[in-house]
Amino acid sequence: MTISVAVSGASGYAGGEVLRLLASHPGVSIGAITAHSNAGSRLGALQPHLHSLADRLLVETTVENLLGHDVVFLALPHGASAEIASQLPASTLVIDAGADHRLEDSAAWEKFYGSPHAGTWPYGLPELPGAREGLHGAKRIAVPGCYPTSSLLALTPGFAAGALLPDDVVIVAASGTSGAGKAAKVNLIGSEVMGSMSPYGVGGGHRHTPEIEQGLSKVSGQNVTVSFTPTLAPMSRGILATATAKVSAELRNSPTAAEDIRAIWVDAYENEPFIHVLPEGQWPTTKSVQGSNHVAIQLAYDAHVGRVIVCCAIDNLTKGTAGGAVQSMNIALGLDETAGLTIQGVAP
Repeated sequence: MTISVAVSGASGYAGGEVLRLLASHPGVSIGAITAHSNAGSRLGALQPHLHSLADRLLVETTVENLLGHDVVFLALPHGASAEIASQLPASTLVIDAGADHRLEDSAAWEKFYGSPHAGTWPYGLPELPGAREGLHGAKRIAVPGCYPTSSLLALTPGFAAGALLPDDVVIVAASGTSGAGKAAKVNLIGSEVMGSMSPYGVGGGHRHTPEIEQGLSKVSGQNVTVSFTPTLAPMSRGILATATAKVSAELRNSPTAAEDIRAIWVDAYENEPFIHVLPEGQWPTTKSVQGSNHVAIQLAYDAHVGRVIVCCAIDNLTKGTAGGAVQSMNIALGLDETAGLTIQGVAP
């Protein structure tokens, strides 16, 4: 059986990445490819790397153009997905790569996004405890943000095991510029970015903060508070998240704390096809996962302060957006979870 798929927002980075992965998916037929201001353009003029789809024309992002497909990917600006999704049939699998349906707390949504809350869909991060069960047979899926993907994968094993304390969680993450989207911005042009790093959204102001707290709180069964600071790195793709949290008193007093803590992460991800806890002494690099759905993780226990430090590298456009979306689609439809996602990283 071939699955017909439509992709909206196809002229942007996220939509282009979804198409890149779907183009090599063995069970997919790509139908409508849509955009807004770029409707009528040849896809190859905007996404020249998508050679097999280069001569396809972008059509307007309308409900009419998205109807009739088994799966619809919405790679639209935050706040734009809900209206279109509400008009698509309940039988259509709709996968939202935007933020519209990620948060459960309507007050948090309104505080950080400034518009009415559209509701909550099953969360498309399969590696979280219980997430796959929620995705099987789902017809609506919310793809996580890229920063939450790296942050949650970094810390979830410790919170799920009751090994980490819910207060004083600190996450600092560096992202490539593609995370800010394709629209032209002065602070993202080459002469501003090359050879420079800069923080933004400092002091709890970044929109992904409540999403990270939501995920960790659900896993731990307690209210987890997070200090999250994103930084912009002089690279086009990738996220390197460094997440730290205090360990429980029981672990801190254990003479084998370092070994016990490491075992928690190794056991949690032992059977995950895309997550790799690296051998001791080897630390993640963004280059090692570039263009892939893979995740590289390493951790250390700082006995002096009783904290675990976890470094997690992902490609923000692949595992952080489009890869997670395709992986979730595979699970929802009962396909091989790795279909279309077997590509390795790129080096050098």
